[in-house]
Amino acid sequence: MLEVTRREAVYLWYYFDIQFRQIFWYWVLGMVLGSAISVFAKDRIHNTFRTLGKRKVGVLGIVAASALGIASPLCMYGTIPIAASFSRSGIRDDWLAAFMMSSILLNPQLIVYSAALGTTALTVRILSCFLCGILAGLLVRVFYREKSFFNFTGFDEPKSRDTDPNILLRFLKNLGRNIKATGLYFLFGIILSALFQRYVPQELMTSLFGGNEAFGVLMAATIGVPLYACGGGTIPLLQAWLLDGMSMGSAAAFMITGPATKITNLGAVKIVLGIKRFLLYLAFVMAFALLCGLAVNGVIGLTG
Repeated sequence: MLEVTRREAVYLWYYFDIQFRQIFWYWVLGMVLGSAISVFAKDRIHNTFRTLGKRKVGVLGIVAASALGIASPLCMYGTIPIAASFSRSGIRDDWLAAFMMSSILLNPQLIVYSAALGTTALTVRILSCFLCGILAGLLVRVFYREKSFFNFTGFDEPKSRDTDPNILLRFLKNLGRNIKATGLYFLFGIILSALFQRYVPQELMTSLFGGNEAFGVLMAATIGVPLYACGGGTIPLLQAWLLDGMSMGSAAAFMITGPATKITNLGAVKIVLGIKRFLLYLAFVMAFALLCGLAVNGVIGLTG
């Protein structure tokens, strides 16, 4: 019995070590980049959005808002007070919807993490999140042209925690908070990945998430709801699943529903939407994830 336990520990360490070596430097680079943008570029990104709001660019503003949402390093609880400030300064709700939707799904730090999945997965993630933000903005523009979509009552712009007069210490303090916020999730994701690789047959993953089947995409979109806790923590899982036969469309669906239905993000979104629009948000996320996954599989099938 002891020998079996020891052998299993060796196997698990083997999988853990491989995964850790493959992803660790992406995690480090992502944290460094995320902290650098948060300390040195966050205000410039947000001021660019405010300036854009004063120009009459029409629908193109939705496209720019979605791109700026991806560039913003804030989590959703940080994004909502900023969005409230944008709203008070005259930014339209459709632009805010695009900004907030893409900000939920992606940020510069997660882009670097996702590079560990390969060029195709990274490209799919960036494009799908960008398009999701644009579509959210367009829908709000069409159906809520004459009425308010968000309720930002009671939200004030948060005080910046990056206030140390020494610029190097300011960056290091932000980096320390970043490590504290993501480190355990990162390690937990690698442990889960090692367990999956050791105990879940590759044939099962292929049958569930492989091929171009709509069922696999729907399954991936569905498991993204309870399984997603932190963007960096799911990268090891996705890497293992893709190696085991998960289709790129299924991965795309998971990368949409995961962050969009992360419990902390849902709590923040419900506050500013109310129950009716919150349910619309959930329906939109699931529908977009399913259609996006099927489209990705279709495109890859045609080009492959």
